[in-house]
Amino acid sequence: MARPERANEELIQIALDNLPLWKRKDETFEKEIVASNFAGIIGVVNSIALISETMDHHPNLLIYGWNKLKITLTTHDLGGLTRLDFELAKKIDDLNF
Repeated sequence: MARPERANEELIQIALDNLPLWKRKDETFEKEIVASNFAGIIGVVNSIALISETMDHHPNLLIYGWNKLKITLTTHDLGGLTRLDFELAKKIDDLNF
């Protein structure tokens, strides 16, 4: 499968408008999720892992505290955001955590 191109500023802004729970930080999109307990946040991580594997596009996931998760999306090999990041962000949001 062909690799996607890096998104331009216009596409990034459209994605942000459609993904209001995500914030841009340099060449990444970030979102934080807080669960009610440790097992809950591990469940979130596992759900994201399954989606990521099916897409062959993997986020950076940082569990901190005992119930918090920071998700960072970027297309690592291109050093910036692509349609894959926007698609994965939407699928994560659709999990409704």
